[in-house]
Amino acid sequence: MSLPIDWSRPRGEKFDLAVARRKAKDPAKRIGIMLINPGGPGGSGVNAAFGADRRFSAEVQERFDIIGFDPRGVARSQPVTCSLDLLNAAPSLFPEDQAGFDRLKAYNQELAADCRARSGPIFDHADTVAVTNDMDAIRRSLGEQKINYYGISYGTIMGQQYAERFGHRIRAMVIDSNMDHSLDVKAFNATEAATAEDSFREFVAWCDRTESCALHGRDVAAYWDDLLAKADRGELVDPDDPTRPVAAEEITGLAFSVFYGPSWSYLADWLDRLDTATPAPAAVSAFADETAGNPFPAVFCQDYQYRVADNRELAALVADAKRVAPHMRGSALGHRAVASCVGYPAKANNPQHRLRITTAPKILMLNALHDPATAYAWAANAHKQSRDKTVLLTYEGWGHGVYTRSECTRGATDAYLINLTVPRDGTRCAAVEPQPEVSVAAAETAPTGPKPGLPGWQR
Repeated sequence: MSLPIDWSRPRGEKFDLAVARRKAKDPAKRIGIMLINPGGPGGSGVNAAFGADRRFSAEVQERFDIIGFDPRGVARSQPVTCSLDLLNAAPSLFPEDQAGFDRLKAYNQELAADCRARSGPIFDHADTVAVTNDMDAIRRSLGEQKINYYGISYGTIMGQQYAERFGHRIRAMVIDSNMDHSLDVKAFNATEAATAEDSFREFVAWCDRTESCALHGRDVAAYWDDLLAKADRGELVDPDDPTRPVAAEEITGLAFSVFYGPSWSYLADWLDRLDTATPAPAAVSAFADETAGNPFPAVFCQDYQYRVADNRELAALVADAKRVAPHMRGSALGHRAVASCVGYPAKANNPQHRLRITTAPKILMLNALHDPATAYAWAANAHKQSRDKTVLLTYEGWGHGVYTRSECTRGATDAYLINLTVPRDGTRCAAVEPQPEVSVAAAETAPTGPKPGLPGWQR
């Protein structure tokens, strides 16, 4: 679809929005269209449509045309691209003084200018409000009066804001693993750190009760703290590449990524090998390669007006996160998101605000109690702000993304999407113990986020 880059100038420059449709498998049962988004920011909805047969139940696939789209600035939709050399030249996100902070600020501004020059004006118009206009353009182009929607992680902001702006165009909406777009930077930083630390505690508890855990029988928290201390002293190397030292930030970042599954067996095995420098049986490195795509700050820094002014403020946020999360030392994702916006223009296109949904039907919110990235507190707060228009279903288990976790979560979601059967607000689905991975190589690969190896708010 050819759409305006700037919706305030509808006759201005256009970009091509990539859209994929997986038609309902049983036309006689067809209900309508269901737009989907896997989050990110930076996740490909077209790819999500390609894989929809592996995510959604047969009943849902029979009844809905599943529509995936690459949001503006992502993948096939005039993607934000940047210099690979510049991406690889990033300074520390943890500056030790104001001079280091100034280097980070100058780097972010240089990177933004490079990405803007390579990507064009889409770089400055990748915010979620613009995406919701694109979503409604898809609806109109297909001749539909209403849409159904399933969005996960950062895709929940798209759902929330579409509901605010086009609520009367919704038949059913599921927002899974919710963002809270009302938080200031201090609350965002603290809640991200708290949910990362909660996932670490759940990993430790699993290892304590599970004999197959490679660290079973040890004081896992103490072992972990000792590994981080060794990394701080430069005493650890990548077990799959002994020439490369491993920093504490890489350990916490990898653990954070693994908690998305969660792939606890993989993490325990890797931590065990890290201390002994034992290569993986399949020789699979835990760390991913760099890429030149970088839509994350172009979107996040337009949706969240987090503009840390100086090193004193950034250091205070780091200290607060470490107090909340002493083992994880904060949230790898939360800190990178905030630090990536240092030096951006003061005014964001779509600054955070409390949810104001007025015309939508009941919306189903899903969230795991122990989600490492989208804190349960975020879902609870977003639900509190929209209580008349949302119901919250809690999955009492772990990981990022709820719909496919159990018969309970899938059954409630399918009944809502197909029959508009709204579960009772406060419904809870019991946790399902994660199954151990067969090998290191079989561990789930985390989706790419703001940096290689670190997932964003996506699934």
